[in-house]
Amino acid sequence: MALDPGFLRRLYAESARLLQQEPAIRHWRVLVITPSRLLNFGAPEAVAEFLEHRVRWVELQRERWNEPVPLFQRLLALLLGAEQALPSRSAELRQAATGSAFQSDLDDVIAAVLISRFPSRSIPEVCAMGGITIEDFTQSRIYQEIAGIGRQEGEAAVILRLLTRRCGPLSEATTARIQALPLEQLESLAEVARFPGSRRPRSLAGDPQLNPHQPGLLDEALGS
Repeated sequence: MALDPGFLRRLYAESARLLQQEPAIRHWRVLVITPSRLLNFGAPEAVAEFLEHRVRWVELQRERWNEPVPLFQRLLALLLGAEQALPSRSAELRQAATGSAFQSDLDDVIAAVLISRFPSRSIPEVCAMGGITIEDFTQSRIYQEIAGIGRQEGEAAVILRLLTRRCGPLSEATTARIQALPLEQLESLAEVARFPGSRRPRSLAGDPQLNPHQPGLLDEALGS
């Protein structure tokens, strides 16, 4: 958030406009997320009552914190601070979330925050900053949303990447058949791709590239 001397008056005006447009609203608060309240947002006197009773501030600069700090606030703080500190900050967040309902979704949120901060960085760089494996990231909801694909398409993309890495380029026919598989069979094939020796999906049994009599890592990965 940049310096904005007109921010407080505009916040008051926009809040009033929303209330006018949405008569069903009865109980409300305004949440302002900022690096620090000490930034120049303008003189507060004219809107002091509004600020005191209706506005809650969430500051992201760690030096502005008073313990304990909510996990949500600590997550958003990844948007600030030194890049070299991000892996250790991410590890602290995982430790804080251990045993909570939020634990299973934490890596997704960390990835989303880091991608928002570093939109031009590669996936491996983002994963390194957040302490996330590339394989876990490519299966995450945030990755599928960024790629503009659903769960089925996302699973197929991960499988194709795994098989190509293990076995070399796949034929167009094999690629098309994998992409056309239903989600249940894609999940089975994902297990096969990660752990060679598992049983391959029945719908791929006739594919020449998956023929167990032909040599190659793909056949080894998919089994007979």
